[in-house]
Amino acid sequence: MIVTTGNKGDKDRSDCFVSLKLTKSGGIQIDLQSKVKSLYGDSIVLLCKEVLKFFNLKHVILKIEDKGALPFVLAARLEAAIKKQIKTDKEFLLEMLPENINTSSFDQHRITRLYLPGNTPSLMINAGIHKPDGIILDLEDAVAVDKKNEARFLVRNALRNLNFMGVERMVRINQIPAGLEDLEYIIPHNVNLVLVPKCESADQLHKVNQRIVAIQKKSKMINPVWLMPIIESAMGVIKAFEIAQAADNVVAIAIGLEDYTADLGVNRTNEGIESLFARCQIINACKAVGIQAIDSVFSSVDDIEALKENVHKSKALGFEGMGCIHPRQIKVIRDNFAPNEKEIDNAKKIVIAFIKATEEGLGVVSLGSKMIDAPIVKRAQRIIDLAVSLGKLDINWKNQTNE
Repeated sequence: MIVTTGNKGDKDRSDCFVSLKLTKSGGIQIDLQSKVKSLYGDSIVLLCKEVLKFFNLKHVILKIEDKGALPFVLAARLEAAIKKQIKTDKEFLLEMLPENINTSSFDQHRITRLYLPGNTPSLMINAGIHKPDGIILDLEDAVAVDKKNEARFLVRNALRNLNFMGVERMVRINQIPAGLEDLEYIIPHNVNLVLVPKCESADQLHKVNQRIVAIQKKSKMINPVWLMPIIESAMGVIKAFEIAQAADNVVAIAIGLEDYTADLGVNRTNEGIESLFARCQIINACKAVGIQAIDSVFSSVDDIEALKENVHKSKALGFEGMGCIHPRQIKVIRDNFAPNEKEIDNAKKIVIAFIKATEEGLGVVSLGSKMIDAPIVKRAQRIIDLAVSLGKLDINWKNQTNE
Protein backbone atom coordinates (compact mmCIF):
# COMPACT_ATOMS: atom_id res chain seq x y z
CA MET A 1 0.00 0.00 0.00
CA ILE A 2 1.26 3.47 -0.92
CA VAL A 3 0.46 6.34 1.46
CA THR A 4 0.97 10.06 0.87
CA THR A 5 1.29 13.18 3.02
CA GLY A 6 1.99 16.85 2.44
CA ASN A 7 1.00 19.16 -0.35
CA LYS A 8 1.97 19.28 -3.96
CA GLY A 9 1.58 21.96 -6.60
CA ASP A 10 3.20 25.20 -7.72
CA LYS A 11 1.77 27.22 -4.79
CA ASP A 12 2.90 24.84 -2.06
CA ARG A 13 6.33 26.35 -1.47
CA SER A 14 8.28 25.45 1.69
CA ASP A 15 6.47 22.11 1.69
CA CYS A 16 6.90 18.66 0.23
CA PHE A 17 4.80 15.75 -0.97
CA VAL A 18 5.79 12.36 0.41
CA SER A 19 4.87 9.00 -1.08
CA LEU A 20 5.78 5.96 1.01
CA LYS A 21 5.53 2.22 0.41
CA LEU A 22 6.80 -0.51 2.72
CA THR A 23 8.34 -3.56 1.02
CA LYS A 24 9.72 -6.89 2.18
CA SER A 25 13.06 -6.49 0.46
CA GLY A 26 15.13 -4.08 -1.56
CA GLY A 27 16.44 -1.86 1.22
CA ILE A 28 15.89 1.91 1.33
CA GLN A 29 15.08 3.44 -2.07
CA ILE A 30 14.72 7.23 -2.09
CA ASP A 31 13.65 9.19 -5.14
CA LEU A 32 14.15 12.89 -4.43
CA GLN A 33 12.81 15.53 -6.78
CA SER A 34 13.90 19.01 -5.74
CA LYS A 35 15.13 22.23 -7.34
CA VAL A 36 17.68 22.49 -4.54
CA LYS A 37 18.87 18.91 -4.86
CA SER A 38 22.40 19.96 -5.88
CA LEU A 39 22.73 22.08 -2.73
CA TYR A 40 20.73 20.20 -0.10
CA GLY A 41 19.99 16.79 -1.63
CA ASP A 42 22.45 14.92 0.55
CA SER A 43 21.09 16.57 3.71
CA ILE A 44 17.49 15.75 2.77
CA VAL A 45 18.32 12.11 2.05
CA LEU A 46 20.32 11.86 5.28
CA LEU A 47 17.38 13.18 7.33
CA CYS A 48 15.00 10.76 5.65
CA LYS A 49 17.28 7.82 6.41
CA GLU A 50 17.58 8.99 10.02
CA VAL A 51 13.78 9.07 10.39
CA LEU A 52 13.34 5.66 8.74
CA LYS A 53 16.03 4.13 10.95
CA PHE A 54 14.40 5.64 14.07
CA PHE A 55 11.19 3.77 13.22
CA ASN A 56 13.18 0.63 12.35
CA LEU A 57 12.10 0.58 8.71
CA LYS A 58 14.61 -1.28 6.54
CA HIS A 59 12.78 -1.80 3.25
CA VAL A 60 11.05 1.28 1.88
CA ILE A 61 10.29 2.94 -1.42
CA LEU A 62 10.18 6.65 -0.68
CA LYS A 63 9.44 9.42 -3.15
CA ILE A 64 9.76 13.07 -2.17
CA GLU A 65 8.63 16.02 -4.27
CA ASP A 66 10.33 18.88 -2.46
CA LYS A 67 9.38 22.56 -2.78
CA GLY A 68 11.89 23.94 -0.30
CA ALA A 69 10.69 22.20 2.86
CA LEU A 70 12.70 22.93 5.99
CA PRO A 71 13.85 19.94 8.08
CA PHE A 72 10.99 20.25 10.60
CA VAL A 73 8.47 20.13 7.74
CA LEU A 74 10.12 17.21 5.99
CA ALA A 75 10.39 15.24 9.24
CA ALA A 76 6.73 15.89 10.04
CA ARG A 77 5.53 14.81 6.61
CA LEU A 78 7.61 11.64 6.66
CA GLU A 79 6.58 10.68 10.20
CA ALA A 80 2.91 11.21 9.35
CA ALA A 81 3.31 8.91 6.33
CA ILE A 82 5.09 6.27 8.40
CA LYS A 83 2.34 6.28 11.00
CA LYS A 84 -0.21 5.62 8.29
CA GLN A 85 1.69 2.39 7.68
CA ILE A 86 2.68 1.21 11.15
CA LYS A 87 1.36 1.58 14.68
CA THR A 88 3.88 3.06 17.10
CA ASP A 89 4.01 5.52 19.98
CA LYS A 90 7.52 6.64 19.12
CA GLU A 91 8.02 10.26 18.05
CA PHE A 92 10.85 11.59 15.92
CA LEU A 93 11.65 14.96 17.47
CA LEU A 94 14.24 17.45 16.33
CA GLU A 95 15.89 19.41 19.13
CA MET A 96 13.72 22.26 20.45
CA LEU A 97 14.99 25.78 19.81
CA PRO A 98 16.05 27.46 23.09
CA GLU A 99 13.84 30.47 22.34
CA ASN A 100 10.77 28.21 22.24
CA ILE A 101 11.15 27.22 25.88
CA ASN A 102 9.89 30.59 27.15
CA THR A 103 6.48 30.99 28.78
CA SER A 104 3.80 33.68 28.52
CA SER A 105 1.90 35.48 31.30
CA PHE A 106 -1.74 35.57 32.36
CA ASP A 107 -2.37 39.23 31.55
CA GLN A 108 0.02 40.03 28.73
CA HIS A 109 -1.32 41.88 25.70
CA ARG A 110 -3.31 39.85 23.19
CA ILE A 111 -4.41 42.77 21.02
CA THR A 112 -3.43 41.03 17.78
CA ARG A 113 -3.38 37.29 17.12
CA LEU A 114 -2.53 36.04 13.63
CA TYR A 115 -4.34 32.88 12.46
CA LEU A 116 -2.26 30.52 10.32
CA PRO A 117 -3.48 27.24 8.74
CA GLY A 118 -1.89 24.36 10.62
CA ASN A 119 -1.09 22.43 7.45
CA THR A 120 0.51 25.23 5.43
CA PRO A 121 4.19 25.69 6.39
CA SER A 122 4.83 28.49 3.90
CA LEU A 123 2.60 30.81 5.94
CA MET A 124 4.20 29.82 9.24
CA ILE A 125 7.87 30.25 8.57
CA ASN A 126 8.28 34.03 8.72
CA ALA A 127 5.04 34.92 10.52
CA GLY A 128 6.86 36.21 13.61
CA ILE A 129 8.44 39.02 11.61
CA HIS A 130 5.05 40.78 11.51
CA LYS A 131 5.13 40.98 15.33
CA PRO A 132 1.57 40.09 16.30
CA ASP A 133 1.04 39.49 20.01
CA GLY A 134 0.35 35.86 19.24
CA ILE A 135 0.53 33.38 16.38
CA ILE A 136 -2.29 30.83 16.18
CA LEU A 137 -1.49 27.56 14.45
CA ASP A 138 -4.96 26.42 13.48
CA LEU A 139 -5.90 22.74 13.54
CA GLU A 140 -9.62 23.40 13.20
CA ASP A 141 -11.43 25.23 10.40
CA ALA A 142 -8.31 26.06 8.38
CA VAL A 143 -7.40 22.40 7.87
CA ALA A 144 -9.25 20.01 5.57
CA VAL A 145 -10.77 17.00 7.32
CA ASP A 146 -8.53 14.49 5.54
CA LYS A 147 -5.42 16.52 6.45
CA LYS A 148 -6.07 17.04 10.16
CA ASN A 149 -3.96 14.16 11.41
CA GLU A 150 -0.86 15.04 9.42
CA ALA A 151 -1.30 18.71 10.41
CA ARG A 152 -0.80 17.63 14.04
CA PHE A 153 2.74 16.50 13.25
CA LEU A 154 3.53 19.73 11.43
CA VAL A 155 2.18 21.93 14.25
CA ARG A 156 4.04 19.85 16.84
CA ASN A 157 7.31 20.28 14.97
CA ALA A 158 6.66 24.00 14.41
CA LEU A 159 6.22 24.52 18.16
CA ARG A 160 9.64 22.96 18.68
CA ASN A 161 11.66 24.09 15.70
CA LEU A 162 10.17 27.27 14.22
CA ASN A 163 11.45 30.62 15.45
CA PHE A 164 8.36 32.55 16.55
CA MET A 165 10.49 35.63 17.26
CA GLY A 166 9.22 36.01 20.79
CA VAL A 167 5.46 36.11 20.16
CA GLU A 168 3.02 33.97 22.13
CA ARG A 169 2.65 30.49 20.65
CA MET A 170 -1.00 29.52 20.35
CA VAL A 171 -2.85 26.55 18.83
CA ARG A 172 -6.53 26.31 18.03
CA ILE A 173 -7.52 22.71 18.58
CA ASN A 174 -10.56 21.00 17.09
CA GLN A 175 -13.96 21.08 18.74
CA ILE A 176 -14.26 18.99 21.90
CA PRO A 177 -14.13 15.99 22.16
CA ALA A 178 -12.00 15.55 19.01
CA GLY A 179 -9.71 18.37 20.12
CA LEU A 180 -8.63 16.42 23.20
CA GLU A 181 -6.49 14.24 20.93
CA ASP A 182 -4.82 17.34 19.50
CA LEU A 183 -3.49 18.15 22.97
CA GLU A 184 -1.22 15.10 22.84
CA TYR A 185 0.70 16.76 20.01
CA ILE A 186 1.10 20.23 21.51
CA ILE A 187 1.20 20.16 25.32
CA PRO A 188 4.58 18.37 25.63
CA HIS A 189 6.08 20.83 23.15
CA ASN A 190 5.59 24.06 25.07
CA VAL A 191 2.53 25.61 23.53
CA ASN A 192 1.70 28.78 25.48
CA LEU A 193 -2.04 29.02 24.90
CA VAL A 194 -4.78 26.72 23.61
CA LEU A 195 -7.87 28.09 21.88
CA VAL A 196 -10.96 25.95 22.46
CA PRO A 197 -13.43 26.51 19.60
CA LYS A 198 -17.23 26.38 19.77
CA CYS A 199 -17.14 26.31 23.55
CA GLU A 200 -20.56 25.95 25.14
CA SER A 201 -19.89 24.95 28.75
CA ALA A 202 -17.41 24.99 31.61
CA ASP A 203 -17.37 21.19 31.43
CA GLN A 204 -15.60 21.31 28.06
CA LEU A 205 -12.80 23.35 29.61
CA HIS A 206 -12.62 20.98 32.58
CA LYS A 207 -12.07 18.10 30.15
CA VAL A 208 -9.34 20.07 28.38
CA ASN A 209 -7.59 20.80 31.67
CA GLN A 210 -7.88 17.19 32.83
CA ARG A 211 -6.19 16.02 29.65
CA ILE A 212 -3.53 18.72 29.91
CA VAL A 213 -2.66 17.67 33.47
CA ALA A 214 -2.45 14.01 32.44
CA ILE A 215 -0.17 14.82 29.52
CA GLN A 216 2.04 17.08 31.64
CA LYS A 217 2.52 14.34 34.23
CA LYS A 218 3.47 11.87 31.51
CA SER A 219 5.78 14.24 29.62
CA LYS A 220 7.12 16.09 32.68
CA MET A 221 6.35 19.39 30.92
CA ILE A 222 4.91 21.65 33.62
CA ASN A 223 4.99 25.08 32.00
CA PRO A 224 1.67 26.96 32.29
CA VAL A 225 -0.83 26.47 29.48
CA TRP A 226 -3.45 29.21 29.16
CA LEU A 227 -6.91 28.69 27.69
CA MET A 228 -8.90 30.98 25.42
CA PRO A 229 -12.37 29.54 24.76
CA ILE A 230 -14.07 30.79 21.61
CA ILE A 231 -17.81 31.32 21.89
CA GLU A 232 -19.53 30.73 18.54
CA SER A 233 -23.13 29.79 19.33
CA ALA A 234 -26.24 31.05 21.08
CA MET A 235 -25.73 28.48 23.83
CA GLY A 236 -22.16 29.62 24.34
CA VAL A 237 -23.27 33.24 24.68
CA ILE A 238 -25.87 32.33 27.31
CA LYS A 239 -23.20 30.43 29.27
CA ALA A 240 -20.46 33.08 28.86
CA PHE A 241 -20.10 33.78 32.59
CA GLU A 242 -19.92 30.07 33.42
CA ILE A 243 -17.20 29.66 30.80
CA ALA A 244 -15.29 32.75 31.95
CA GLN A 245 -14.92 31.45 35.50
CA ALA A 246 -14.44 27.79 34.57
CA ALA A 247 -10.75 27.60 35.48
CA ASP A 248 -7.85 29.70 36.73
CA ASN A 249 -5.96 29.30 33.45
CA VAL A 250 -8.72 30.89 31.34
CA VAL A 251 -7.10 34.19 30.34
CA ALA A 252 -9.60 35.43 27.75
CA ILE A 253 -12.74 34.67 25.82
CA ALA A 254 -12.98 35.28 22.09
CA ILE A 255 -16.14 35.46 20.04
CA GLY A 256 -16.44 33.89 16.60
CA LEU A 257 -19.07 35.84 14.71
CA GLU A 258 -19.17 33.82 11.49
CA ASP A 259 -20.42 30.71 13.29
CA TYR A 260 -22.48 32.69 15.79
CA THR A 261 -24.49 34.52 13.13
CA ALA A 262 -24.92 31.24 11.24
CA ASP A 263 -26.31 29.73 14.44
CA LEU A 264 -28.79 32.62 14.65
CA GLY A 265 -29.68 32.23 10.99
CA VAL A 266 -28.74 35.83 10.13
CA ASN A 267 -26.10 37.53 8.03
CA ARG A 268 -23.06 39.15 9.60
CA THR A 269 -22.85 42.87 8.83
CA ASN A 270 -20.24 45.58 9.35
CA GLU A 271 -22.70 47.44 11.57
CA GLY A 272 -22.86 44.43 13.89
CA ILE A 273 -26.36 45.00 15.26
CA GLU A 274 -27.08 41.27 14.94
CA SER A 275 -24.21 40.42 17.31
CA LEU A 276 -24.36 43.33 19.75
CA PHE A 277 -26.08 41.34 22.51
CA ALA A 278 -23.57 38.49 22.23
CA ARG A 279 -20.57 40.78 22.25
CA CYS A 280 -21.83 42.71 25.27
CA GLN A 281 -22.61 39.46 27.08
CA ILE A 282 -19.06 38.23 26.57
CA ILE A 283 -17.48 41.54 27.52
CA ASN A 284 -19.45 41.70 30.76
CA ALA A 285 -18.60 38.09 31.61
CA CYS A 286 -14.89 38.76 31.05
CA LYS A 287 -14.83 42.01 33.00
CA ALA A 288 -16.70 40.37 35.88
CA VAL A 289 -13.94 37.80 36.40
CA GLY A 290 -10.95 39.89 35.29
CA ILE A 291 -9.97 38.28 31.99
CA GLN A 292 -9.57 39.66 28.47
CA ALA A 293 -12.43 40.02 26.00
CA ILE A 294 -11.32 39.37 22.41
CA ASP A 295 -13.42 40.31 19.38
CA SER A 296 -13.95 38.24 16.25
CA VAL A 297 -11.78 38.41 13.14
CA PHE A 298 -12.70 40.90 10.42
CA SER A 299 -13.05 38.85 7.26
CA SER A 300 -12.65 41.56 4.60
CA VAL A 301 -8.87 41.70 4.22
CA ASP A 302 -8.78 44.46 1.59
CA ASP A 303 -11.14 46.93 3.28
CA ILE A 304 -8.76 48.62 5.70
CA GLU A 305 -11.07 51.56 6.42
CA ALA A 306 -13.91 49.23 7.37
CA LEU A 307 -11.49 47.33 9.60
CA LYS A 308 -10.43 50.54 11.30
CA GLU A 309 -14.05 51.50 11.94
CA ASN A 310 -14.75 48.01 13.27
CA VAL A 311 -11.83 48.27 15.71
CA HIS A 312 -13.11 51.62 17.01
CA LYS A 313 -16.53 50.06 17.70
CA SER A 314 -14.91 47.02 19.29
CA LYS A 315 -12.75 49.16 21.57
CA ALA A 316 -15.73 51.33 22.54
CA LEU A 317 -17.64 48.23 23.66
CA GLY A 318 -14.77 47.07 25.87
CA PHE A 319 -12.91 44.49 23.78
CA GLU A 320 -9.13 44.38 24.23
CA GLY A 321 -8.09 42.82 20.94
CA MET A 322 -9.17 40.79 17.94
CA GLY A 323 -7.96 38.07 15.62
CA CYS A 324 -6.17 38.71 12.33
CA ILE A 325 -6.44 36.63 9.19
CA HIS A 326 -3.76 38.54 7.27
CA PRO A 327 -0.54 40.29 8.39
CA ARG A 328 -1.69 43.60 6.90
CA GLN A 329 -4.42 43.75 9.55
CA ILE A 330 -1.98 43.66 12.47
CA LYS A 331 -0.82 47.29 12.47
CA VAL A 332 -4.32 48.64 11.87
CA ILE A 333 -5.73 46.67 14.79
CA ARG A 334 -2.86 47.50 17.13
CA ASP A 335 -2.81 51.21 16.30
CA ASN A 336 -6.56 51.64 16.70
CA PHE A 337 -6.86 49.63 19.91
CA ALA A 338 -4.01 51.67 21.35
CA PRO A 339 -4.94 54.78 23.41
CA ASN A 340 -5.15 57.91 21.30
CA GLU A 341 -3.50 61.21 22.23
CA LYS A 342 -6.63 62.62 23.86
CA GLU A 343 -7.12 59.49 25.99
CA ILE A 344 -3.48 59.53 27.08
CA ASP A 345 -3.53 63.22 28.02
CA ASN A 346 -6.73 62.81 30.02
CA ALA A 347 -5.35 59.72 31.79
CA LYS A 348 -2.16 61.58 32.69
CA LYS A 349 -4.17 64.44 34.22
CA ILE A 350 -6.24 62.01 36.30
CA VAL A 351 -3.21 60.12 37.62
CA ILE A 352 -1.33 63.33 38.42
CA ALA A 353 -4.37 64.72 40.26
CA PHE A 354 -4.63 61.49 42.24
CA ILE A 355 -0.93 61.53 43.15
CA LYS A 356 -1.12 65.19 44.21
CA ALA A 357 -4.24 64.61 46.34
CA THR A 358 -2.62 61.59 47.98
CA GLU A 359 0.55 63.53 48.79
CA GLU A 360 -1.52 66.33 50.34
CA GLY A 361 -3.58 63.88 52.35
CA LEU A 362 -6.83 64.84 50.67
CA GLY A 363 -9.70 62.39 50.93
CA VAL A 364 -11.30 63.65 47.73
CA VAL A 365 -9.70 63.79 44.30
CA SER A 366 -10.97 66.29 41.76
CA LEU A 367 -10.02 67.40 38.28
CA GLY A 368 -11.52 70.77 37.51
CA SER A 369 -15.16 70.51 38.51
CA LYS A 370 -15.27 66.71 38.26
CA MET A 371 -14.84 64.32 41.18
CA ILE A 372 -12.52 61.37 40.54
CA ASP A 373 -13.09 58.06 42.28
CA ALA A 374 -10.96 54.91 42.45
CA PRO A 375 -12.38 53.12 39.35
CA ILE A 376 -11.65 56.18 37.20
CA VAL A 377 -8.08 56.34 38.49
CA LYS A 378 -7.65 52.62 37.88
CA ARG A 379 -8.90 52.94 34.30
CA ALA A 380 -6.58 55.90 33.71
CA GLN A 381 -3.61 53.91 34.98
CA ARG A 382 -4.51 51.03 32.63
CA ILE A 383 -4.57 53.45 29.70
CA ILE A 384 -1.14 54.78 30.66
CA ASP A 385 0.30 51.29 31.14
CA LEU A 386 -1.00 50.26 27.72
CA ALA A 387 0.34 53.44 26.08
CA VAL A 388 3.79 52.84 27.62
CA SER A 389 3.88 49.18 26.57
CA LEU A 390 2.90 50.07 23.00
CA GLY A 391 5.54 52.81 22.78
CA LYS A 392 3.05 55.69 22.69
CA LEU A 393 4.21 57.15 26.01
CA ASP A 394 7.63 57.38 27.62
CA ILE A 395 7.99 55.31 30.77
CA ASN A 396 9.39 58.38 32.55
CA TRP A 397 6.44 60.60 31.62
CA LYS A 398 5.85 61.67 35.24
CA ASN A 399 9.33 63.17 35.54
CA GLN A 400 8.96 64.89 32.19
CA THR A 401 5.61 66.32 33.27
CA ASN A 402 7.09 67.69 36.51
CA GLU A 403 9.88 69.34 34.60
